[in-house]
Amino acid sequence: MLAAAVGAVLSLSGCGPQDTMQAADSSSAVATSGTDRTADTTTAAAPTSRDTGSADQAATAALTTLGTLPVKGRAPKTGYARDLFGQRWSDDVNVEFGHNGCDTRNDILRRDLTGVVAKAGTRDCVVAAGTLDDAYTGKTIAFTRGESSSAAVQIDHLVALSDAWQKGAQQLSSDERRDFANDPRNLQAVDGPTNQAKGDGDTATWLPPNRRYRCTYVARQIEVKAAYRLWVTPAEKAAMTRVLTGCGGTAPADENTSTTTPGETPETPRPRPLVETPQAGGDVYYENCAAVRAAGKAPLLRGEPGYSAKLDRDGDGIACE
Repeated sequence: MLAAAVGAVLSLSGCGPQDTMQAADSSSAVATSGTDRTADTTTAAAPTSRDTGSADQAATAALTTLGTLPVKGRAPKTGYARDLFGQRWSDDVNVEFGHNGCDTRNDILRRDLTGVVAKAGTRDCVVAAGTLDDAYTGKTIAFTRGESSSAAVQIDHLVALSDAWQKGAQQLSSDERRDFANDPRNLQAVDGPTNQAKGDGDTATWLPPNRRYRCTYVARQIEVKAAYRLWVTPAEKAAMTRVLTGCGGTAPADENTSTTTPGETPETPRPRPLVETPQAGGDVYYENCAAVRAAGKAPLLRGEPGYSAKLDRDGDGIACE
């Protein structure tokens, strides 16, 4: 049953940014205030009649897969570091696009952008320009690679790395975590500021502003969590269920119950950690890109407070892009 359900979710997600479920607008919106981002999980009314049958089936398949995921409290974030998921945008992975000679970021840009222009002398690997029909906002964004422009389009992990760490990724091998961080199923080229607003939120705390994409977004998160044996929290599962039933899906009988194992904590609001430390001369220092993103400062451009060469892996003047 799990294999069949995941297959149906795969047929829904595809590679493009458009949502095949086509959920209509709802009256509620995502509320963002400081570090407390509460998502609208009531979502939309039914899809248009033309797509209702396939949308209902896809949403039901996602709900079926959701029903197989363990439900637990969030584990402590203790010990989390971005480096535990391997070198960023590594090509040395056992997922789609792995070992093709190009880094993952550019693989996803080539997949999600149209009218792609490659940078000369890069064997068509590095994307110099293109156009993004952004799934998260519904906007059309012109992408041009450069210190002041690359940040307009960023690559989002649908299931954030730190969220995954707190929901089972601590038990994955280093190779599995590297695959997770570079798996195209978990990656989407999106509007940069919207990606920053998401942070490491899960479905219970953040959903794309574009309501027409929410059903596909949640179904893809479920697909990824099933593939990497991750769990969901009670609040997260409830939010996912509301989104997908709002798309016409039918939830199976719920056999999972909430459990909290030793070392885990119930789902509670988490204070934002202190991530920037003034150094001599008043400069800002970030230990790693996870700290930069947690502070809402990514990407950092050369010359900005906190920028350092160690955070700029490809040396293009844009750190933590």
